[in-house]
Amino acid sequence: MKKLYFLLLCLLFFTTAKAQIVAIPDATFKEKLVLSGKGQYLYVAKNLSGVYFEVDANKDGEIQTTEALQVSYLNVIGSTIIDLTGILSFKNLETLYCNNNKITALDVRGLIGLKDIICSNNQLKSLNINGLINLTHIDCSYNQIVSLNLDNLPSMYELNCGKNNITTLNTSDLVNLWGLNCWGNQLESLFLKNGKEQGSVQFNENPNLKFVCADESELGWLQNNVVSLGYNNCVVNSYCSFNPGGTFYTIQGNQKIDLNNNGCEESDSSLANQRFNIFDGLNSKEIISNSSGSFRIAVKQGNYTITPILENLSYFNISPSSINVNFPTQTSPYNQDFCISPKGLHNDLEITILPTVPARPGFDATYKIIYKNKGNSTLSGLVTLTFNDAVLDYVSSVPVVNNQVVDKLSWNYTNLQPFEKREITVTLNVNSPMETPAVNLGDRLSFNALITPVTGDEKPVDNSFAFRQIVVGSFDPNDKTCLEGDAITPELIGEYVHYLIRFENTGTYPAQNIVVKDLIDLSKFDISTLVPTKGSHEFITNISNGNKVEFIFESINLPFDDATNDGYIAFKIKTLPTLVTGDSFTNEASIYFDYNFPILTNKATSTFKTLGITDFAFSDYFSVYPNPVNDILNINVKTAIELQSIAVLDVLGQLVIAVPNAQSISKVDVSKLATGKYFLKMNTDKGTSNMKFIKN
Repeated sequence: MKKLYFLLLCLLFFTTAKAQIVAIPDATFKEKLVLSGKGQYLYVAKNLSGVYFEVDANKDGEIQTTEALQVSYLNVIGSTIIDLTGILSFKNLETLYCNNNKITALDVRGLIGLKDIICSNNQLKSLNINGLINLTHIDCSYNQIVSLNLDNLPSMYELNCGKNNITTLNTSDLVNLWGLNCWGNQLESLFLKNGKEQGSVQFNENPNLKFVCADESELGWLQNNVVSLGYNNCVVNSYCSFNPGGTFYTIQGNQKIDLNNNGCEESDSSLANQRFNIFDGLNSKEIISNSSGSFRIAVKQGNYTITPILENLSYFNISPSSINVNFPTQTSPYNQDFCISPKGLHNDLEITILPTVPARPGFDATYKIIYKNKGNSTLSGLVTLTFNDAVLDYVSSVPVVNNQVVDKLSWNYTNLQPFEKREITVTLNVNSPMETPAVNLGDRLSFNALITPVTGDEKPVDNSFAFRQIVVGSFDPNDKTCLEGDAITPELIGEYVHYLIRFENTGTYPAQNIVVKDLIDLSKFDISTLVPTKGSHEFITNISNGNKVEFIFESINLPFDDATNDGYIAFKIKTLPTLVTGDSFTNEASIYFDYNFPILTNKATSTFKTLGITDFAFSDYFSVYPNPVNDILNINVKTAIELQSIAVLDVLGQLVIAVPNAQSISKVDVSKLATGKYFLKMNTDKGTSNMKFIKN
């Protein structure tokens, strides 16, 4: 029995001893380890104190697990090693030199103590290093690596992966990266957006490079490098993600409308497209949230003041008026809701017309009439659209029209809540060149929209909207239009002008993300007044660098088939009140479809043009009544003056009524005019003079 027991102990001892031996199939690798610390292998290994030593401490010709755990540094360069199997037993390894060998695969993911890896000049096809949280430097150049996973390497400071076969390199998780050398690869995409400006980036000899994504601060010099390297088909921007690069924190919440002033509740309506100012103590930027009524603001480490902004702040109270957050001191995401309640009583409506399908001779054209309650009281009234029935035929509308009288369509609306926006879609058929009257390319179509009540409205200037549309044949699907036209009455100086930017996916694959970038001319526009009015898809708006506006359509996957590949963004912005008659303003946009080159729209140029030179004060010689007028405009001559001709012009300066021989005229029939603002121009023997009137 004792003999049997002794035999079992011996078997257990030898089995355990065998289990502790590290399997190292590559003979050269094993030789270097076993003979380390002696002769030609004197400088192969260092112990945990940083001193060169013999790894095979018991001199049994094997490497036990306990012996491997004593190694902090290995240098096995230039030894024709093919396989580093066994390296994962060196759990305390910090530095690995294995360059100039014939290694085809290297997996060191479990060695979390590694700080430096030099594995260049091998035959590596795969390299697994993700998760090495202490790794600061790696040189894997001159290999055959096709892809490189760089996830969870927060300490990485320098990366050299030049002369490989990598097609996509993503360093966005390398938040401490300073130096990158990826020259001589097969790169098509390079993602550098990590929240830290790199000190050195070498990416020459990558002729297939199509896209570089980086932090905003890096775009300038990276673009210069791309140009100097002759990468003519390479796009450089920051749109691979819409969060700050590297580590970021979020502020999120909702904005509710408390109409009954009893405190915001979950059942209260949410406010869409809320504007926020974000100030970090030095710089400020703004975001405008999406239409859902919730917001999400992503920021980097620091102290921030977040302030909600309303178009008509005097109409409402906001609680809290602002918040201060400090990251990382406070927990992310930081949740904060805002409550908006009415202050006093303010009636304020607005209306606009958006052309969503262009007007072409013989085809249907589609328009959206968008009306909104900007005030703080619930309103009911009437929306009307007038147009030239001789050249346009009504086809349909959603909702159905309540009343139609030749060229005037009307819809009743009830209980329009503060901040509520509604729309009417109208389809009209455009006369062809074969019809009478004919419509040809370049002709202009006139539309006027009105929302009532006007009486009591605090800003009646936007209760009506005049739109003049140019008839087109074929058209650029990515374009920009000033809806007020190319000639605008000086009456609108300092008021809102409206823009529509259309985009279309003409590619062969759905466009996941689309960014419309607009650089606002601050010498002509007040960027603080910019308000997005409508988008074809869900979007948010970023305003930064003083004048850069980005409308971001994230994850919309815009199709490429012709029936559904269209989109648009509409916004309004006030011109500066310091502009004068004769001043022009121009605006264009860049449209980014995923990682492709931006498409530049046309330049939409408009000019403030006077309706004519006024030689005398209108009221000294004439009086006109009633004003506003429904049908007949009466003209009373106060003193001796010879009236020669009369002209009625719309707010775009277009002639709509002409009375050539007006010597005995005392009335002008304006009943067929669309509702809106007009100018009466009197030509006399003393010169010309103008006055404004309103047609109901």
